[in-house]
Amino acid sequence: MRVEDPRRYLLELAPLAGEEARGEYVASRLPGARRDGLGNVWAGEGKVLLLAHLDTVLPPKPPRRVGERLYAPGVGDNTSGVAVLLSLPELPGVVRGFTVGEEGLGNLKGARALVEALSPEVVVAVDGYLPGVVDRALGSVRLRVRLQGPGGHAWGDRRLPHPVFALAEGLCRVRALVEGREDASVNASGLEGGQAVNALPQEAACLLEVRALEEAALAALLQGVEAAFAEAARAHRVGLALEVLGRRPAGRTATPRLLQAAERALAEVGERPQWLPGSTDASAAIERGIPALGFGVYRGGGAHTPGEWVLPRSILEGQRALLAFVRGSGVGEGGMSVDMASGVLSR
Repeated sequence: MRVEDPRRYLLELAPLAGEEARGEYVASRLPGARRDGLGNVWAGEGKVLLLAHLDTVLPPKPPRRVGERLYAPGVGDNTSGVAVLLSLPELPGVVRGFTVGEEGLGNLKGARALVEALSPEVVVAVDGYLPGVVDRALGSVRLRVRLQGPGGHAWGDRRLPHPVFALAEGLCRVRALVEGREDASVNASGLEGGQAVNALPQEAACLLEVRALEEAALAALLQGVEAAFAEAARAHRVGLALEVLGRRPAGRTATPRLLQAAERALAEVGERPQWLPGSTDASAAIERGIPALGFGVYRGGGAHTPGEWVLPRSILEGQRALLAFVRGSGVGEGGMSVDMASGVLSR
């Protein structure tokens, strides 16, 4: 059985821009590759689906070496995951899938499409830092918030409603909802409002994400967000529109057998699992009740920033651990497969 060196793929993948270019690259190096209309790439047959997402948060740039580190936006998340998964050999009972739409407002469209089309019995997202194992899906809701006013002259109409100040107050109210909480978060980005320094904006808008560990907490937080912006809009006499752009589930489906396989696999590289909540392609399976988890395969830092970095040698550890995980689960050798939910081994 031949196993490729994932570091070669890491260097070749990092400079490529966008999902389409990466999808083409992966398909050209994946025997028996198939693609769908979304841009997903996959190969293999079986009920175990390994997924690595092709997209990155920031536009990729050519990597640069500084000492032992390799720096580039997206070089870890998830270029390294793609490199590790692509480097694996063909394994009986295993499908290797490379997805679009995991980051940003992609709403897991790639993973959801593959899970629906392939009907796997186990899903593993190849994503994140060693020795992290995402055994719990972190729920989220993504929104676009818009506040509207009449606009006008900065001096002559200075007493008219001002949507930017309403947005600012709403965001402060929302931030207060999660102060001191360990089970929830909010994030605001993509703020917009106005075109001239001496004109009142007619509209102010932002993207907002709320996250929580439990579905009930997520629903309550979302209700609080809606109330906070409604109060700010009333106080500033402006219009309000909230648009849901995407949802990801909270919950867990990882079985004891899956968790044990992950623990044994990480022991192969001298590590113990760091159990984490997270939002990965595995969430597309969790929402359908399919056993799933996320498995980290590289060491690095700075995810989602221009200064993201990885230790290239670490993805060899990630490759070893992932192979050990697949073998330890009873899949990928001698045509055996395992029902990870029940622990029944079959041929």
